[in-house]
Amino acid sequence: MGTVNIPRLDLNNYTNGSDADRKKFSDDIGRAFNETGFITVTNHGLSKSLMDELYVQVKELFVLPEAVKLKYEIPELSGQRGYTSKGKETAKGFKVPDLKEFWQIGQTVTDGDPVKDEYPENLQVTELPQFNKITTDVYQKLEAAGKMLLKAIAVYLELPEDYFDPKIHNGNSILRCLHYFPIENPDALPADAVRAGAHEDINLITLLIGASADGLEVLTRDGEWFPVTAQGEDVVVNVGDMLQRLTNNKLKSTTHRVVNPPRELMKNSRYSVPFFLHPRSDMDLTCLPSCIDAANPKHYEDTTAGEYLDERLREIGLKK
Repeated sequence: MGTVNIPRLDLNNYTNGSDADRKKFSDDIGRAFNETGFITVTNHGLSKSLMDELYVQVKELFVLPEAVKLKYEIPELSGQRGYTSKGKETAKGFKVPDLKEFWQIGQTVTDGDPVKDEYPENLQVTELPQFNKITTDVYQKLEAAGKMLLKAIAVYLELPEDYFDPKIHNGNSILRCLHYFPIENPDALPADAVRAGAHEDINLITLLIGASADGLEVLTRDGEWFPVTAQGEDVVVNVGDMLQRLTNNKLKSTTHRVVNPPRELMKNSRYSVPFFLHPRSDMDLTCLPSCIDAANPKHYEDTTAGEYLDERLREIGLKK
């Protein structure tokens, strides 16, 4: 297997660095997103204690009785808020649902922006007040880190640094708390049942807080699966399909998956908390003219972020 470019970048070099530091960061993130679509980031604004407490709360959530969790599953929300039970989400192109359950938290609009009317209210877990508080804090910190990363990406794309700012202000971003539940009887599983089937993310970028176990793999350009691991409290960041569309494939939304653990570890849970950074639904995803030329003609039809999200939610089974 050749070298896989998943660099470890220090966000502080962009937020507080010299002009040279900032340019290097922008070049490095652009190159990695052009080649593999993945980086890991340090100094992202979340303390180790906050991340540890988040995982404590996430585990508390999923050990609640099934009947308690199910009262937070509201079908008309298409999984965009609250609880989604086992067997509901299927990776695009797969027939067997992923082996997971999850909880989703969305945007909280506090500045009178009329976009508030587009978003359902977040569901509060009455049994776990600390869960509500911690996840809101994490959401806001990851949104701030994502905004800074998009500034660096804009510079790499030779756009104004603040190009993405109005497009993601009060955007339709989602914090997802995932539980890949224990598999008590592996022999009873369908042959192609996995924790998360091979897929690409829908959004602009995803920020993933280190999962509680190995399993995340990225598909390289050579068609080989490569394990992605973050050091300690680093955050893994990858390109989503919306950013790939906008840049006409200049930045890669890389296929990734979560594989099942070795048989002896299948009875262990795995937890993971990704933040899917989405723009506002009216963002125009028409390919940037600067990313279209004779060698790379336009690959995508014009669409908006809202139209594209709706299409993808239907494809993965969350929206009917």
